[in-house]
Amino acid sequence: MDLIPIGIIRSPYKKRGDAPKQGRMSDKEAVLEIYPEFVDGLCDIESKKHIIVLYWCHLGKRDVLKTVTPWGPEVKGVFATRSPSRPNPIAFCVADLIKVEGNKLYVKGVDALDGSPILDIKPYVYELDSIKGPEDTL
Repeated sequence: MDLIPIGIIRSPYKKRGDAPKQGRMSDKEAVLEIYPEFVDGLCDIESKKHIIVLYWCHLGKRDVLKTVTPWGPEVKGVFATRSPSRPNPIAFCVADLIKVEGNKLYVKGVDALDGSPILDIKPYVYELDSIKGPEDTL
């Protein structure tokens, strides 16, 4: 399996502990800088209000299988959490797309550390990506 980063995240969060527990809890702006060879993939992205950003938690520990979340003292398996430390530290967030300037997407709602590689971007589709039902506990 080969993952190819399509860009890099430029965020105000420089080290672990700087980022909010969830990106939706912050109004700070970040920039998704897309590499030149992938810019054509941005065609029509400016028409989207929200996007899903998949990125690599490059400072996450890869040998963690159990963790404690910021929401409670219980130990949980990483697959039951959104911890950045996990065997494959892939993360996602739903970001507000503020503006597009060339290869740069200005967004809010990203909790990634500065320098995190972007793996993919997808449109957030309200009819498909929002499941109505009882809320899970964090």
